[in-house]
Amino acid sequence: MSLLMPSRLAKILALSTILVTAGCAPSQGNDDDGDSSAIPSKIVIGSTLPLTGSESKTGGRFKQGYDLAIEQENADGGVDLGGKKVPVELNLLDDTTDQAKAVNLAQRLITQDKVNFFLGTYSTALVEAQSTVAEQNKIPYVNGGGAATSIYAKGFQWVFGTLAPVENLANTEMEWIDQQQAAGKLPKPARVALIWENTSHGKDFRKGIQDFTRAHGTNYQVVTDESFALDGKDFSAILSKVRAAKPDLFMVDAHLPDFITMQRQYLSSNMCTKVLTYGARGSEADARTALGQDGVSYVLSAVWWNKQLGNTGLNKAFVDSFKAKYGTDPEWYQAQGYEAARALLTSIAKAGSVDKSKVRDQLAGLDIESILPGGRLSFPAANGGQADYPFVVQQNLPDGTSPIVYPADVATGQGVAPNPNCKG
Repeated sequence: MSLLMPSRLAKILALSTILVTAGCAPSQGNDDDGDSSAIPSKIVIGSTLPLTGSESKTGGRFKQGYDLAIEQENADGGVDLGGKKVPVELNLLDDTTDQAKAVNLAQRLITQDKVNFFLGTYSTALVEAQSTVAEQNKIPYVNGGGAATSIYAKGFQWVFGTLAPVENLANTEMEWIDQQQAAGKLPKPARVALIWENTSHGKDFRKGIQDFTRAHGTNYQVVTDESFALDGKDFSAILSKVRAAKPDLFMVDAHLPDFITMQRQYLSSNMCTKVLTYGARGSEADARTALGQDGVSYVLSAVWWNKQLGNTGLNKAFVDSFKAKYGTDPEWYQAQGYEAARALLTSIAKAGSVDKSKVRDQLAGLDIESILPGGRLSFPAANGGQADYPFVVQQNLPDGTSPIVYPADVATGQGVAPNPNCKG
């Protein structure tokens, strides 16, 4: 699925009044929401996620984060509204990783099901389209699945995102690489193959790499600069160009399905580069299952959260409760879903009301302790409501671990450069 051009997106939004059933009967919504100052019998949060389609595995992980946060909120009765505990209900529909369906289902949840608030879907392309519906209907929309700055550059007042900008991701990876180069572990200049998905997300990654390499003079030389469409099946043409360019750094921005496909073809072509990254991808359990441990060893990634960030406070509580519920460790996907839901629930409690404007104002001024890097979560107006905090760089090692290798103040292990699998 490629990102839709503006004319195509306009057509989708023009059709957004169509109510898509997607195999689900309409819910009854919250019958008490006629008066926003009244205390309702329940708070209904609408959401869609890609529970099927190309992003289904990631969508399922976001659902785990949403479910855990809401379960914890309901454990003692729900959100406190004026001294009354009000339970929270999540009305979640499957948008099937389809941009048009994400838009139409959002319209249905907001206008027909009358949900009080909205937790966004996953994937920049889907969030970018769906968030417009929330803005048009003036309903608070909090998402942990859209990182492209284009989502937050439209002057919207009702849209908030917990993912820090992808440009930060690219810059943070380059800072670690720059340290390795300064230590004499990587050549100077280093030849860079820059490969990016043709989406707003990919363009932000590209800009982050380009800005860094330009700022560092002759230390880096971009020798390949190629884009690709989402959900690719054959990357042989791009990989052939990369091989011919003989890069030292193979730097790719890709979603999980494309990362797995491209890395499988990279390995089968017997390619090897001194540094290999797919942006935020690489440490996922799905990747190890699909590619084997050898297939993901030494892959570098920069992520929005890592369970190694701390064994105390909110992080420990989150990891422990997640493992108790699901029997496995969380990845950054679940953490982002959890924090998006927690930010919304906290703002509802601070507002003491289901009044949408009051909750929006609380989100705009939010500044709370967080599991995310830096330990705080806010939605700065200067960033259009997009959170801004440091990334952590991790690297897969042959023993199956993936320690944080940068920044130094949160590092849990040493990174390796150059890739020892490369000969010559």
